[in-house]
Amino acid sequence: MLNLVFSDTLGTNITHLICKLNVSIKTGTMIILKKMRWILLLFLSASIGIAATSANTEYFEISKNLEIFATLYKELNSYYVDDIDPNEFMQEGIDAMLKSLDPYTNYYSEAEIENYRFETTGKYGGIGSLIKKDDDFIVISEPYENYPADKAGLIAGDKIVSVDGNSVKGKSSSEVSKFLKGEPGTTISVDILRPLADGSDQSLTLEITREEVKVKNVPFYGLVQDGIGYIKLGNFTQQASKEVKDAFKALKKDNPELKGLVLDVRGNPGGLLHESVNITNIFIDKSELVVFTKGKVEEWDKEFKTINEPIDTEIPLVVLTNRSSASASEIVSGAIQDLDRGVVIGQKTFGKGLVQTTRKLTYNTQLKVTTAKYYIPSGRCIQAINYAERDQDGAVKRLPDSLKVAFQTKSGRTVYDGGGIDPDILTEVEYLSDITVSLGRKDLFFDFATLYRAKHETLHDGKDFRISATEFDEFVAWLQDKEYDYTTESESLLNEFKEVAEEEEYFEGISTEFEALQIKISHDKKNDLQKQSDEIKRLLENEIVTRYYYREGAIENGFIYDTEVAKAVDILNDPNEYKKILSNQ
Repeated sequence: MLNLVFSDTLGTNITHLICKLNVSIKTGTMIILKKMRWILLLFLSASIGIAATSANTEYFEISKNLEIFATLYKELNSYYVDDIDPNEFMQEGIDAMLKSLDPYTNYYSEAEIENYRFETTGKYGGIGSLIKKDDDFIVISEPYENYPADKAGLIAGDKIVSVDGNSVKGKSSSEVSKFLKGEPGTTISVDILRPLADGSDQSLTLEITREEVKVKNVPFYGLVQDGIGYIKLGNFTQQASKEVKDAFKALKKDNPELKGLVLDVRGNPGGLLHESVNITNIFIDKSELVVFTKGKVEEWDKEFKTINEPIDTEIPLVVLTNRSSASASEIVSGAIQDLDRGVVIGQKTFGKGLVQTTRKLTYNTQLKVTTAKYYIPSGRCIQAINYAERDQDGAVKRLPDSLKVAFQTKSGRTVYDGGGIDPDILTEVEYLSDITVSLGRKDLFFDFATLYRAKHETLHDGKDFRISATEFDEFVAWLQDKEYDYTTESESLLNEFKEVAEEEEYFEGISTEFEALQIKISHDKKNDLQKQSDEIKRLLENEIVTRYYYREGAIENGFIYDTEVAKAVDILNDPNEYKKILSNQ
């Protein structure tokens, strides 16, 4: 049996003909009937021909372009003046092709499969440390607690000189990372230079046995105030839901009077879809719709409901978000909001509502391809950008507010689509000052913390550690011979004014006044250091605490300055306000 697909216009025409055919039968005009049958058959034949021609044309275009690509590659390989590396050349071509789609459709070569495995599982074989480039050296930026690097004695600030006798000077972070990663159980010899308090370097050789490293999805959980729990969720790799569940159970066990919970997904880029569903399931009933997907291929149209019994459906809940909360983070925060299960506080989320599926290719390569879009319980899509529509220059745009559509939460609150999750309580984005940004870019907070660690073997209390006035003065004095500069917003605007004035030929007449104004607003580093001392101290404290108490200590140390955590605590301590927000009053 033939299944025919008609265009809207063609279907209208055929319907019109059938109506005429019925008229013919009623009037008994058999001649007209026969003619109309022939016309109908002609239309049907034409429709089949159109469908076949369309399919043949598409296949021809694909075949034609593949042949062009192959012949182009052959000619370049044969006649280009220099030798071409086939792997590198093809990678460039594939990356350029995929760049025309969306940023999440990616090709993974055989050499990159390990990196992809880390993205989804959070596991890899290696020494367990973050590294970064500093001039010609690769520096340990953060060893993970109780993993090989930490157990062997590596600390933040150590400069890697060689690995197994192979010099790594001048190499990139990714190149050195390949040396450090490897099969668990294998041993490597690492030569380092350790900065000392007097400014010299100590040469050390450390033997490190690689292990399977699992980066925690929950780097910290604890109390932010009596009765108010806090869980930091950093990723959505495998076991993320188990980590959140275990953390929540531990909080409830250790604090029987727990009256509220803060789930922090700020800066969380997302990850595995099923983990976001299972995390939401901790707080909502079984069989509740959390998210559904729609794609071009029908098999990607799926609903994802909770399948487990929840841990707690009553405890007041706040989810913290910001502009870097994406994908799975948006599913959790959006579902919690749509189901009126908790209050969302922070900034509007990123707006990444595209689903990726992994397809295996030949020669142990893989394609991660966007196959569908996410929709949360109210029916709204969280994707902010339509990558299929671009300007003439290839740029994409976010959906304007004027085109957003209203949806309803379970209790009837109005929420909107258009990309990202709008918090129930919006907080201001905190921008660092120009001088603070400059100090960070030059790694001066990091370098001073390295010096501090060399001078102080221990730090008594990470949670309440604060830089003293004397220590801040030491930092300011240490900066005197360091290179860092910045342009303030006032200076930028003044330079723009000069450019416009020169274009319009006014500048010559005001040059004297301009120079006087330039001198007046020219930044003074010493003055700026004092004006921005509070935020500079905060970043210094956090960097120093990390040297002694790792990531967990840095998170806890930051609570005193965290206005969004403070707002969450206020809401959870005010049951009436909490209920008012969720009941749309």
